[in-house]
Amino acid sequence: MWKEFRTFIARGNVLDLAVGVIIGAAFGTITKSLTDDLIMPLVGWAFGGFDFSSYFIRLGPIPASYAGSPDNYAALKAAGVPLFGFGQFTTVVINFLILAFMVFLLVRGVNRAIRVVEHEKAAGDAAPVPEPEEVKLLREIRDALKQRNDAA
Repeated sequence: MWKEFRTFIARGNVLDLAVGVIIGAAFGTITKSLTDDLIMPLVGWAFGGFDFSSYFIRLGPIPASYAGSPDNYAALKAAGVPLFGFGQFTTVVINFLILAFMVFLLVRGVNRAIRVVEHEKAAGDAAPVPEPEEVKLLREIRDALKQRNDAA
């Protein structure tokens, strides 16, 4: 069983997948930071303090032991208050769209690079252009003169 597992892990596809998952997770955290720390504050500033996370509907009572703000989504959620967090969902959707667009740009760039390489490779592998008749005739004349000089 161990040998079979080693063979499975040693396959290129599994290693490529593992690298992809690790890079994808790191890319996801970068995108989350980009959205949370750069884009959303700019959107909030442009629209006068607009913050998606502050948009929610409380679906249950606040516990008597809760001492925080009734408008703090994260604190209410941590206190166990049932919430309909459509603002937070909007933020997650925006994160996804930004991530999807970045992946699209990455894949688009890679596809263009692959096309350029394939085009250059195809141009190098193309059949040589046939010689013009004049070149063939001149080559035959040269060879005939060379033979005449060698025979003399």
